[in-house]
Amino acid sequence: MDKYFANEYWVGVLDKLVGWTIKEIPVLIVTLIMLFVLLKLEKYLVDQLKKFLLSKNKDEADESPTAKLENEKRIITLMGIVKRLGKLVIWAIFIMVLLRQLGIDIAPILAGAGIVGLAVGFGAQELVRDFISGFFMLMEDQIRRGDYAMINGVDGMVEKIELRTITLRDMTGTVHIIQNGKINSLANMTKEWSAIVLEIGVAYKEDVDKVIKVMREVGEELASDSALKDQIIEPVEILGLDKFAESAIIIKARIKTVPLSQWAIGREYRKRLKYAFEENKILIPFPHTTVYWGEGINPLDLNVIKKQA
Repeated sequence: MDKYFANEYWVGVLDKLVGWTIKEIPVLIVTLIMLFVLLKLEKYLVDQLKKFLLSKNKDEADESPTAKLENEKRIITLMGIVKRLGKLVIWAIFIMVLLRQLGIDIAPILAGAGIVGLAVGFGAQELVRDFISGFFMLMEDQIRRGDYAMINGVDGMVEKIELRTITLRDMTGTVHIIQNGKINSLANMTKEWSAIVLEIGVAYKEDVDKVIKVMREVGEELASDSALKDQIIEPVEILGLDKFAESAIIIKARIKTVPLSQWAIGREYRKRLKYAFEENKILIPFPHTTVYWGEGINPLDLNVIKKQA
C-alpha cells in the first residue's frame, strides 16, 4: 500500500514537472531571446546616437577645432556611461521577469531589498559618496576620457570614467584607479587648450633684448611650419626676464597649443632654439667656479706653457 502511494506521489511530481516544462520553458526561451535582442538593440541605438552626435559636432562650422575636440571627448564619455546604465536596467528587468516565471513573488524581495539597501546604505557611505562625486564630475564636465589630468598628485591619460572610479595610465604604463569620492585635487591639463611654459637660461653676459628677439624669431618659424601650425593656437609669448639664477638669467616664454600637443611643441621649440643660439653665438650657461684667495689677493691666475717637443 505504501509503495502504491509512493508511486502515485512521484507520478504526480513528474506530471507537474512535465506541465511546468511545457508551459514555462518556451516562455523562458522567449525571455532569453528578448534579453539578447534588447542588449543588442540598446548597443546599436547608443552607437548610432554617438555617431550622430559626433557627425553633428564635426559639421559645426562656427566652432574651432579645439572646441570640436573637446565636444568629441565629452560625447564619447557620456555615451559610455549611457551604455552601461542601459545594460544595468535591462538586466534588472530580466532578473525580475525570470523570478516571476519561476513562481517567486518579487514583492517581498523588493521590500526586503529596500530594507537591506537602507541598512547597507549606512555602511556604504563611501560607495554612495563615490557615485555622487562621479555624477557631479560628469554633469559639470570636469574631466573626460582622453584628457591628461593630475589627480591627487598622480598624472596620466584618462582611460576610463565611471560613476565610482576614474582610471589613469601614466607615462610608464602604470594604471592608477582612483575613487571619485577620494579626489581632493583635480588638474585637467587638456581642457579646451594647453600651453607649454619655457624657462630659457642664458649667460649673464648676453644681451637680453637680442636673446628675446632670437626666441621670438624661432617661435614665428615654428608657427609657420606646415606640419606644426595646426597644433599651435597662438604665437610664442615672451614674458621677459623672469629671474636671476645661480649661473644664468632666466627668460620665460609660453606657447599655447591644442590639447595634448604642448609637450611635443615644447621639445621641438627647444631643439630649434639651441641651433639658433649656436648660430647667434648666445651662450647656454653651465655652472662656473671661481677660486679666490682673500680680499687682498687677486683670483688665482693660471698660465699654460706649451711643452717643447
